[in-house]
Amino acid sequence: MAIWGKMFGGVAGFAMGGPLGAALGLVLGDMTDRKTILKPINGTWADNFPTRGTPDPTGAAFFGAAKMAALLGRREQLYAIGLIMLCAKLARIDGPVKQVEIDAFKGCFQFPPESQREVGLMFDNARNRTDDYMRYATELGAAYRDDPEPLETLLAVMFRIARVDLPPNAPLHPAEESFLRYCQQAFHLNEAAWRRCAQGQPRAQATGSAAECYEILGVARSASTEDIRLRWRALVRQHHPDVLARQNLTPAQAEAARLRIARINAAWDRIKRDRSL
Repeated sequence: MAIWGKMFGGVAGFAMGGPLGAALGLVLGDMTDRKTILKPINGTWADNFPTRGTPDPTGAAFFGAAKMAALLGRREQLYAIGLIMLCAKLARIDGPVKQVEIDAFKGCFQFPPESQREVGLMFDNARNRTDDYMRYATELGAAYRDDPEPLETLLAVMFRIARVDLPPNAPLHPAEESFLRYCQQAFHLNEAAWRRCAQGQPRAQATGSAAECYEILGVARSASTEDIRLRWRALVRQHHPDVLARQNLTPAQAEAARLRIARINAAWDRIKRDRSL
């Protein structure tokens, strides 16, 4: 079916970006439609995706996109792919994915409306298998070796997803704890970072890049400091705990709201540091 080619081409184009990415996406998509993409060259990283009797073009496509992003130094694209893959696989690793886990994932990240369908497709396909999460964790750890704070934020989010379906103070499922421990080690995070994430208090870091801080606040990078300050204050008022408390949120929604306000404040802190305020 041609849908596989479209999906692979789209993911490849997302990882590459620009005309080169679009062109490569078309080529790879055509290869997938003709099923030649399922015949990898021996000795390459594609050997890590055995078919087990059933081809897995989607899994290969997603990891291919992540690998290309890593090779090209596009850390933001790699981070976007990796966080979707890891969160989906974590939600699945202890059994069927629950709606509260999906809600927690959606609440923790502010995906653009035009990208939500694609994110949903990636999440749904990623949870079909859980034996390949180590590859994504390893790629992220290598890419962010000199800047681990975005990975600490991601680990904290995964802790929230793992715990959203548990009673208060209940221990993690052994499979989830093993998953999180592997990610911690692959991310090169120490025990102090592990404890912070387990407590829901990662080191303040809104994003892996200064540019994304402006996106979180919804302002242009060229905006004046005063305009950015006013925007930050408006967002803080909108997402203030007292305001949200009147909305009868579920525990998962309340936790997601807490994370959003933390990201808003961390983005403003990063901008202030960058502007020497």
